Amino acid sequence: MSESSTPPVTYEVADGVATVTFNRPDTMNSLTTDTKVALRDALHQAAADSEARCVVLTGTGRAFCVGQDLKEHVAGLTSDDPGQLSDTVQEHYNPAVTAIATMPKPVIAAVNGIAAGAGASLAFAADFRLLRRSAGFNLAFAGIALSCDTGASWTLPRLVGFGRATQLLLQPRTIPADEALELGMATTVVDDDAFDAEVAALARSLADGPTLAYASIKRSLAFSATNDFPASLDQEAQKMALTGASEDHLAAVKAFLAKEKPSFTGR
Repeated sequence: MSESSTPPVTYEVADGVATVTFNRPDTMNSLTTDTKVALRDALHQAAADSEARCVVLTGTGRAFCVGQDLKEHVAGLTSDDPGQLSDTVQEHYNPAVTAIATMPKPVIAAVNGIAAGAGASLAFAADFRLLRRSAGFNLAFAGIALSCDTGASWTLPRLVGFGRATQLLLQPRTIPADEALELGMATTVVDDDAFDAEVAALARSLADGPTLAYASIKRSLAFSATNDFPASLDQEAQKMALTGASEDHLAAVKAFLAKEKPSFTGR
């Protein structure tokens, strides 16, 4: 590992919850090549891990993730390699955000501090965005004369609308947590001292839930975003047939009839 003996991203699973953590607090979790590779691999691991029924993406220190590590980036710009920026988008950013967006289980972005550039984009692809009240978003791309990446052109308009997304991308600024909630960029804003408990409670609830049903709902929503109504109905029918034959559905129906709380296995 070229950065240090400390991994730039950590992966842990406990009681059905996989936690992927940016682990470069001294650099506000900026994204070097090593970090991007580790993030991509950890997210792929989470997607394939049968023990993980919910995924939490978070950061250490005072930032969630501030995007591209500009020191490493400048070094690349002066190395006579004009393709290095487009290469990292294709090799690192796109696979990482695709893994979040297509994860067959719920993903929580636990935004513990500022999320800027690609860091914000990664959070936008999650199913839930829980923010500390002291956290915020910044669509910093235009501030350094770059276009947007990591899915922001797709996710942000769907969260806040096309016009507001245009404004936020063309005139980047830090959007405080409470404003982010009003705009639709955040799911929940939590006081700093209650943040960890709130993340843990949501993760526990999702990890204990019907994982196959969650995955099917996510897939149906993603499908309908780019397909017409008849095709979306067909997709819903396919997912209803799949979940209707699941162990979780049978358990839920039996529990309902018995007036008991169902216990789900995720199958």
